Amino acid sequence: MKPSIMLIFTAFLLFTPSHTTQLQSTESSFISILISSQGLDFIKNLLVTKAISSLTPLQLPQIKKSVKIPFVGRVDIAFSNITIYHIDVPSSIIAPGDTGVAIVASGTTCNLSMHWHYSYDTWLLPVQISDSGTAQVQVEGMEVGLTLGLENREGNMKLSIEDCGCYVEDISIKLYGGASWLYQGMVDAFEEQIGSVVESTITKKLKEGIIKLDSFLQALPKEIPVDDIASLNVTFVNDPLLSNSSIGFDINGLFTRANSTALPKYYQFSKRPVSCTDSSKMLGILLDESVLNSASALYFNAEFMQWIVDKVPDQSLLNTAGWRFIIPQLYKKYPNDDMNMNISLSTPPVIRVSQNNVDAIIYADLIIDVLESEEVIPVACISLVIHVSGSVKISGNNLAGSVKLDDFTMSLKWSKIGNLHLFLVQIHAWNPSAVLQAYAAANFKKPVMWTLIETVILPYANVHLGKGFPLPIIHGFTLQNAEIIFSYSKITVCSDVAFEEPHNLTQLPFFSYRNTVWL
Repeated sequence: MKPSIMLIFTAFLLFTPSHTTQLQSTESSFISILISSQGLDFIKNLLVTKAISSLTPLQLPQIKKSVKIPFVGRVDIAFSNITIYHIDVPSSIIAPGDTGVAIVASGTTCNLSMHWHYSYDTWLLPVQISDSGTAQVQVEGMEVGLTLGLENREGNMKLSIEDCGCYVEDISIKLYGGASWLYQGMVDAFEEQIGSVVESTITKKLKEGIIKLDSFLQALPKEIPVDDIASLNVTFVNDPLLSNSSIGFDINGLFTRANSTALPKYYQFSKRPVSCTDSSKMLGILLDESVLNSASALYFNAEFMQWIVDKVPDQSLLNTAGWRFIIPQLYKKYPNDDMNMNISLSTPPVIRVSQNNVDAIIYADLIIDVLESEEVIPVACISLVIHVSGSVKISGNNLAGSVKLDDFTMSLKWSKIGNLHLFLVQIHAWNPSAVLQAYAAANFKKPVMWTLIETVILPYANVHLGKGFPLPIIHGFTLQNAEIIFSYSKITVCSDVAFEEPHNLTQLPFFSYRNTVWL
């Protein structure tokens, strides 16, 4: 039998680097992913324990052998229908190394069933003598191990087999049927041959599984569709970063136009390691604020950030009569005419992540349209600078959030109805006495524009922000007990991971390859 698998992998397991290894790349990454030791254990248990135990039933090649027995002559012995019907993996380890990952399953037991048959001719009798029956085989102390190489191959993660093997320590065979008691000693001589067949077959199946897993990784899409407009670029950047207890990956992470081959705008990025306050979390995902700003720029350029408001909570705002005390000339020129609010952003919102919060500045133009005789008449344009603060949450596998109004300023950009007293727009338009009081004192009530922003603009934004955008998580896995950490220009999501039913490991490419998508 082969030398111990533990000896084969000892050098790899002991030579774990105290530093991280990474090849340089000219392309920047804006999302970094760290799989901690707990996360690696989770993946190992999923792939090793479940995967190896799922390699049943496993058919082994037939074994034939001829032996010479004194006074009998040549005896032909055959074992057929050899089937591994149960594998148990009580212990396994995973260890990142300098260029890859080693996985070793120890103390594995394996149960086989088979048919036995022998026949021989003897000069003592003119007929052939034969016998047959069944047998049970118990394999104990089996070690299964493989070393996997990981590298970035044109934006996909390439998985290669550096080493793979299986070692059977002990095997016992129990015959049933026929004169099995008579032949037990003779059959024991086949232990080594049966063990070698088990070793070679399991090793072959492991290699086939890794090849399929690599095909699965190569087929992962390089972008996650967000909607009809945008996709998230999840192209791998650089080779993995390996330490003695974790594996890190860098991906591009910027938003791109859906189904577009155009490269996104480059953003400034300061590299920072993924760090979680709770070291027991399986996964850490660090997002640079450039990810959010790339989404802002993309939706702005797609002319998504403009809309016409024709319904508001208080519909009187959309009739000139509601403005007669605020903009008298508007009501005088267009009495009791309906109105629209044509809102468009003049530049992409600027998003900043600080130690404790997410803030954004929104630059918008609000055009007041009068609807007269089926004609839309723009009468004035007010420029707004809106300051909002945001909250961030995890919704499924999406990073979602909402914003609230902190403050705003406004100025008159142009007008076809003369000068507007904007300070009057900042008081309650539907309370005429407040207008009169405003001239006498600065005891203003809640601003009209504030109400418009809070009841129209921000709710519209929060509908879309509440859906969020997908984080780079492979289909079938979900985040659990996630926490969000803010730092300067960075958002870190630290989470555990679960594999969701009804999906099961037979759907993973380790067993049967199929295309997949990111959530």
